[in-house]
Amino acid sequence: MTKRAAPPFAMRRYAGIELGGTKCICTLASGPDDILDQRTIPTRRPEDTLSAIVAVLQEWHDGRGFDALGIGAFGPIDIDPGSLSYGHVLATPKPGWPGTDLIQALARPFNIPCAFDTDVNGAAMAEIHWGSGQGLRDFAYVTVGTGIGVGLVVHGFPTRGIGHSEAGHIRVPPMAGDDFSSLCPYHDDCVEGLASGPAVIARLQGRSPENIARDDPVWNPIVDSLAKMVHALVCTAGPVRIAMGGGVLAHQPHLLERIEGALRDSLNGYMALPMDQPYIVAPALGNQAGPLGTIALAIAAQEKAFM
Repeated sequence: MTKRAAPPFAMRRYAGIELGGTKCICTLASGPDDILDQRTIPTRRPEDTLSAIVAVLQEWHDGRGFDALGIGAFGPIDIDPGSLSYGHVLATPKPGWPGTDLIQALARPFNIPCAFDTDVNGAAMAEIHWGSGQGLRDFAYVTVGTGIGVGLVVHGFPTRGIGHSEAGHIRVPPMAGDDFSSLCPYHDDCVEGLASGPAVIARLQGRSPENIARDDPVWNPIVDSLAKMVHALVCTAGPVRIAMGGGVLAHQPHLLERIEGALRDSLNGYMALPMDQPYIVAPALGNQAGPLGTIALAIAAQEKAFM
C-alpha cells in the first residue's frame, strides 16, 4: 500500500464529541493549546441531543472544515469494529439511549477518519499525551460524576476484550454500618450505585453539596467505596498512576488524599506504591480532560488513516 502524505500539522483541525450523562461537549481544536471553538449541549433524548450535535459539526464542516473526528461516549458502548453493533450504546441506565447508533448519527455524514471509544478512555489518553500520565504506558483515569467511569490503559492501549473497562460497576461490600440503597438499576452494591454524584446527592438528603464540611460523615462511605475500586485496579492492572476527577472530586479535592490513604491501608504493604509522590492525583487537564480526550482520539484516527 502506498503511504499517503498527511497534511501539514498547522493545517489540521480536529473535531471531538464527548457524550456525557448530563452534557455533551463539542470541541474544535488543532491541539491541546489551540481550542478554536467549544459548545455544550445538554444530554436529553437521543434524537434531540444528536441532532443538535450534528448541527454544530455541520457548521464547522461548512466553515474551514476538520480533518478527523473523535467520539468519546458514556458506556457501555460497542467499540469492536467487527461487531454488528459497533458504535451503538449498549445497556446504559439512561432512558432511551440503549441501542442508539452513535457512529451512524455523528460520523457517517462526514467523509473523514473517525475514532470511537469511551469518554474515559479518551480522557486517559489525553492525560497520557498532555497531562498527569505523560511518559506512562500503564495508567488509569477515573471520573466520579453522574456515573463512575474508568479509562484503563495497559501497555499504552486502552483495555479491550469482551468490552471496554466498566470498573465503575465493580461490586464492593458496603462500608460497615452503611445502609444506603444502591442507585444502580443493575447492581445492589457496585461503586457507581454507592458513590456516584447522584448517590452523594441522595445521601445528603436535601443538604446542599456546597455546604458540606470536609470532615462530614457523608464522605466516609464515598471514600470507602472508591478506595475499594482502586484497590481492585491496582491488584489487576497495576497502573503506575491513577488520576481521579469528575464533578464530585473536582469540588471536593480533599477526598483524593483520603482515598489514597484508604487504599494504602487496604493494600497493607502487599503491593508497592510509590512513596516519594502521590499515587492518586487530580487530572492535570482538569475539566478539559474529557473534551481533549476526543481530540486525542481524532488525532489517532487521522494518523492511522495515513499509515
